[in-house]
Amino acid sequence: MRSALIAATLLASGVMALPSHAQVYSGSVVAVDGDTLDMTGARIRLFGIDAVEKAQTCARGGVNWACGADAGQALSRLVSGRAVLCTQQDTDDYGRVVAICRVGDVDLGETMVRMGYAIALSHFTQAYVNTEAGARARKAGIWGWTFDKPADYRAAHPRDHAPAVHRRDNVQSVSRPAPGPRAATPSSGVYFRNCREAWAAGRAPLHIGQPGYRREMDGDGDGVACEPIRRRR
Repeated sequence: MRSALIAATLLASGVMALPSHAQVYSGSVVAVDGDTLDMTGARIRLFGIDAVEKAQTCARGGVNWACGADAGQALSRLVSGRAVLCTQQDTDDYGRVVAICRVGDVDLGETMVRMGYAIALSHFTQAYVNTEAGARARKAGIWGWTFDKPADYRAAHPRDHAPAVHRRDNVQSVSRPAPGPRAATPSSGVYFRNCREAWAAGRAPLHIGQPGYRREMDGDGDGVACEPIRRRR
């Protein structure tokens, strides 16, 4: 059901979802950071890699390098003006697709690792382990600098990565408070108990400042709630 709703969202946005049990998505994308793509409103995370975070810096000899920003720009250059084909491998706790994405024959995850902007997540797949070893040997990108692993950086900067959200590499989970009564938002008069209600009302996704938006429904803290759909319990 969740995959069908994601596919419906992409189709409504003009993105082609090929009829396959593998859930293959095709369309133009925008790079959000070094391992995340936005396909007409649907977030897709690259499977098997973890890129340095957007605000993260690397250091060498007293010099700082905005390696996280450069990682996002590198992925942006790879996808700019090109059709991207993503084959879903999993879905994270916010309903976002986790996929192997390609531009033609180019595997975007493998390329980001080879360029030295991301580490290989060997506990998810061995596909990029040798590529990372080669990048390390060449001191490509981050491997020629001192840097924190992206997961360690997120742990050290929790305010920058959504309160109460704990990301395990590229699979995320959220710690939710015990359910209890909630008052309607007085400023707007519009209140949805959860994303299911917002979607049923045809109001999702909800952007910050719009009636009905609440931080409790914005799992990744990016100012957009219920995008395109989060796992329902």
